[in-house]
Amino acid sequence: MLTEQANVIFCRAIDDYHRHDNVDTPIENPYAEGSLEFLLYHKNWIDTVQWHLEDIIRDPHIDPVDALNLKRRIDRSNQVRCDMVEYIDSYLLDKYKDIVPAADARINTETPAWAIDRLSILALKIYHMRAEVERDDVDDEHRAACQAKLDVLIQQQQDLLIAIEELIEDIEAGRKYMKVYRQMKMYNDPSLNPILYAQKR
Repeated sequence: MLTEQANVIFCRAIDDYHRHDNVDTPIENPYAEGSLEFLLYHKNWIDTVQWHLEDIIRDPHIDPVDALNLKRRIDRSNQVRCDMVEYIDSYLLDKYKDIVPAADARINTETPAWAIDRLSILALKIYHMRAEVERDDVDDEHRAACQAKLDVLIQQQQDLLIAIEELIEDIEAGRKYMKVYRQMKMYNDPSLNPILYAQKR
């Protein structure tokens, strides 16, 4: 199933990153370029690096200049992350292009790739919450609180796996159809961000 495959790939990317645990580690994608596996690995690697950038920027002692540079790096990363989601949706759109939706087919609230995006983030939450449960420098109360959160995250992951598979089944059967709206992030566009285009006057 697509979701099980995605989850295995996400866990591999997270484990690969944590062998070095450095946001500047270059990606070494083990899958064939252009394949769905390649896209899924790349997507999660971006998420994993961005997760740690978000940790670093919250250091209360960070130099303001470093913080600004990190914020801009996070913005760039988020744009690439959104692009990767669209690449995955494009892959799936092409895969299902010959399916004729039923006359009463419905559209879903989100595309499969945006649901897979949430699955990628959940894999990261589970990895890091499990690390909190396994810490030996905290008290039992901390571990118990984190275990309760981990249990919820795992249940959420299972529910999301089922929901995505059901969506894919509905698309394959023509009960639902895909419709992709490309992201239109205005703050990154010098012609749409009023702070940026005001400087050109």
